[in-house]
Amino acid sequence: MMEINGCTIDSRLVKKTDTYVAIRGENTDGNEYINVAFDNGASACIIDKLPNEEVLKQYKNKVIIHVENTIDAIQKIAKYKRNLYDIPVIGITGSVGKTSTKDMIASVLSKKFNVHKTQGNYNNHIGLPLTILNMQNEHNALVLEMGMNHMGEISVLTDIGRPTICVYTTIGTAHIGNLGSRENILKAKLEMLEGITGIKQVMINNDNDLLSDWNSKQTEYNVTTYGINSDSEYVAYNIRGVGTGSKFNIDIDNNIYEVNVNVAGTGFVYNSLSAIVVGRALEIEMEDILHGISNFDLTPNRMHIEEVQSNIAVINDCYNASNDSMEVALEVLKNLAAMRRIAVLGNMRELR
Repeated sequence: MMEINGCTIDSRLVKKTDTYVAIRGENTDGNEYINVAFDNGASACIIDKLPNEEVLKQYKNKVIIHVENTIDAIQKIAKYKRNLYDIPVIGITGSVGKTSTKDMIASVLSKKFNVHKTQGNYNNHIGLPLTILNMQNEHNALVLEMGMNHMGEISVLTDIGRPTICVYTTIGTAHIGNLGSRENILKAKLEMLEGITGIKQVMINNDNDLLSDWNSKQTEYNVTTYGINSDSEYVAYNIRGVGTGSKFNIDIDNNIYEVNVNVAGTGFVYNSLSAIVVGRALEIEMEDILHGISNFDLTPNRMHIEEVQSNIAVINDCYNASNDSMEVALEVLKNLAAMRRIAVLGNMRELR
C-alpha cells in the first residue's frame, strides 16, 4: 500500500511520501525533474509529458501518473478531496488584507479546531488545490485565501474549495488595470459566493461602500457586518495605538471587551473584527477569540516591524503593492512614534 502525505510542485522540496506534481512554467518544465523528486523520496509523480524510455526504465518500480494537464488534474483531485470533509471552510477574498485576515482567523479558529490554512500566497488556481491536497486527516477546519487578477478566476477556486463561510475584507482598486472599474472588481470577488454551502454565511466589512451597497440590495445570503464608521453588527471603537500594535473596544451582547492587536494599523482592526465575527459564528468563546487575535503570527513580508537598532525600526511590507495596500502601509508609518520616517516605495502596476 502506497503512503501519500503531501503534495508539492517543487521537486527540491519533496519529502518522503510526497506526491510531486510537474507544472510547466514560462522558464522551466516540471516534467524534467521527476528524477529529483523520486531521489528526494516522492511516492508518486503526476506528469503531463512522458519522459524518455531511459527515465521510464530507471523508475519502472515507481508510480508515475500521466495526465493530459497536471493543473486540471490537481484541481479535480482537490475538489474530490474537499468533498470528503464535512468541516468549516472559511473562504477569504478582497482587494487588501486577505493574507493577514487569513492568518488572524486561523489563529482564532485554532483555539477550537485543528486548522489547515493557505500557506504564504498560495491563493490561486494552483496554490488553492495544493492547500487542500496537503490537508491531513486530523484537520477539522480549513481557511482558504482566494486571489484573482481577472474575471472568472475565483469561480474556479470556489468550485474547488466550497466555503461554508465567506469573508470579504474590502473592494478597492487592486487589479483595476485588468478589470476596468471597482464595480467589476466587486463582481469578480462575488464569484466566491457561487461555491458557498450550508446556510450561506457571509461576513463583510460594512465600511466599504461597494460591499455595503451590495448587502443593502441582496436577500439570498445571511450577512453579518463589521466596521468602525458604519452602523454594523460588530463595531470597533476607542481605537488607540500601543507601541507597534493597537487596542480597541467592542460591545457584544452588552459586554464590553478590550481587543489587543499585535500589529499596528487600522487594517488590522478590521482583520480582528472579521476574526471575531467568524469565531462567534463557530461558537468559540470570546476569551479564546481575544487570545487568538493577540497572539496571531503574520505571514512574512506583510507589515512586519523589526527593530534593527535601538532607535531604528524597519517595516517590511514588500510582498506586493497596490494603491490600497500602499495607503494602509503609509498610514501605519505616519502613526508610529518616531523623529524621522522614511518610505521606500516600489512600483504599483495595474493602475489606470
